[in-house]
Amino acid sequence: MNFKDLILISLRAIASNGLRSLLTTLGIIIGVSSVIILMSVGQGAVKGVIDELNALGTNLIFIEPGSSEEGGQKGAAGSAITLTREDGEAIIQAQIPDVVYVTSMIDFGAQAITSSNNVGVQVVGTESMYSIMRGLNLSEGRFLDEDDVDKKSLNMVLGHTISEQLFPEDSPVGKNVRLSIAGGRIIFNFRVVGVVSERGAGVGVDDDNAVFIPVSTLQARISFIKNPTGETNVNNIIIQTAEGADEIEIKESVSRVLLDKHKVTSPDFIIESQKDLIGAAGEIANILSLLLGGIAGISLAVGGIGVMNIMLVSVTERTREIGIRRAVGATKGDIIKQFVWEALTLSSMGGIIGIILGMIISYLLDGRFTFDEFTVRTVIQPWSILIAFVVSFGIGLVSGVYPAYRASRLDPILALRNE
Repeated sequence: MNFKDLILISLRAIASNGLRSLLTTLGIIIGVSSVIILMSVGQGAVKGVIDELNALGTNLIFIEPGSSEEGGQKGAAGSAITLTREDGEAIIQAQIPDVVYVTSMIDFGAQAITSSNNVGVQVVGTESMYSIMRGLNLSEGRFLDEDDVDKKSLNMVLGHTISEQLFPEDSPVGKNVRLSIAGGRIIFNFRVVGVVSERGAGVGVDDDNAVFIPVSTLQARISFIKNPTGETNVNNIIIQTAEGADEIEIKESVSRVLLDKHKVTSPDFIIESQKDLIGAAGEIANILSLLLGGIAGISLAVGGIGVMNIMLVSVTERTREIGIRRAVGATKGDIIKQFVWEALTLSSMGGIIGIILGMIISYLLDGRFTFDEFTVRTVIQPWSILIAFVVSFGIGLVSGVYPAYRASRLDPILALRNE
């Protein structure tokens, strides 16, 4: 029995019980499409996180405070108050090779108020280099400059969304915004000098919903952001390195500067590069993707059990046909090949339909649904399609072997007597 005969016999057998064959392959179709959809969602999450981290800028190194400790309980990373604006200045003065820019920042929540509007904002106290390092573009006006920082000015730059909320009809540049901090206990009047172009939500600071002011302004006017030595506490220090710089060497040099300044032997700060964050986020998202694929794989296994069940039923129903084939010269091997190929054909057809359906649904899901501010992104990887098809083919092979073996063991004489 040649390959062509096997295919034709398999297709005839499947077509003779069309509805049953369709229902049998339904489990394979659902399983394969689920694998492709869930893995594409997982890979979309990977791409989304990496894109957001890349949107922070390029060649960045982030320094944040270490963990606080109280009563023997260790807090989360960044919960300690160990980083100051003066630490950033010490890094600049150290003149570490391949360090291009250094900026410090502090962020907190506040209310931005105009004569007719009042919105919650994220206040970012920073320096002039922030816009360059983060790749911010201005739709109007300018960003904070060195003069603003040196003079501790009351100038402010608005994020795109905040600008539209506070000034829906007019240009905000040159107008005043009142900033209410600590529940209204501290109020400042700022003059708007620029508006940041729309960027979309990202990791860390949401630039569209933020307002930017000089960190020195906070330092001069708000006493509680200073530590006992009079230095300004900050949330982050951001370093931008030259292209191709040795980030490990730079992190070690920065660590030595901060250890010496803090007069400690064990780091009370955390240093991570942008590449570190991208790598960690990618690993987590890939694990999530594999878990989602594994869950979908359960439905594939159930579909395989359905194929095996139908093939066993088919052997019982076609006992007389098997007897006739054996009587006219078919060998046990021919019978095994016949039933194995039927199972493979069923599973392969289900796999192909499942792949097409999975790709269509993944395409339709991409960027069209948002859950709790999370936009579903999908990325179909060729290897996920290959895995899904190979698994469905393997399930067909496994599901067909035992029924085929049972069919080959039937006694031809007894099979011919079967009604």
